[in-house]
Amino acid sequence: MQYYAERFNAVEINSSFYRPHKQSTYARWSESTPTRFRFSVKAPRSVTHDCALRHCRKELAQFLLEISGLGRKLRVILVQTPAGLAFDARSVSRFFASLGAVTPCHVVCEPRHSSWFSPRAEATLTRFGIGRVAADPAKVAAAAEPGGASDLIYFRLHGSPRMYYSAYSSAYLRDFSRKLRAQPRPEAWCIFDNTAFHASWDNALELRNRL
Repeated sequence: MQYYAERFNAVEINSSFYRPHKQSTYARWSESTPTRFRFSVKAPRSVTHDCALRHCRKELAQFLLEISGLGRKLRVILVQTPAGLAFDARSVSRFFASLGAVTPCHVVCEPRHSSWFSPRAEATLTRFGIGRVAADPAKVAAAAEPGGASDLIYFRLHGSPRMYYSAYSSAYLRDFSRKLRAQPRPEAWCIFDNTAFHASWDNALELRNRL
């Protein structure tokens, strides 16, 4: 973590999706990074996949207790919904209203069902202050661009054409850096998820240098 934090100013903790971590573990990660370093943490699959955002108060409370170890360095909670979870205004509203009431950090959502890209879904996310992640490759055309709340934008680049494996070319990163600079919103995150062959590290370094 210390080696990473010497080169980048933020990290997305993805392992939290698969298993819980102790509050003390998050605290140790926080303590090992510089003052200005920030964390994004992915919500556990027990909340997003097993419970499908419904009746997950206990699971969500446990997750929030654990990540409180990050203290003021916790900046973003990422909620990635399963590909088969269609947008349901009632359950989505209840979930994000509950989450927003108990955490001061930004919340972003990476939906993967086409129904989440309707005007009604966009309005719901905006109403609750939730940013919609811009993902590559995009499941639908709208998924390539950020949506929802406008105070923070969040890109997740999974590798294309082969997800998790493919590296991004210098030409792609050149164009993407220009796109980031042109964004009117005050804070932008970019996470490289093409980690299978470790392309994420070089891609992130190149993008950082271009910015």
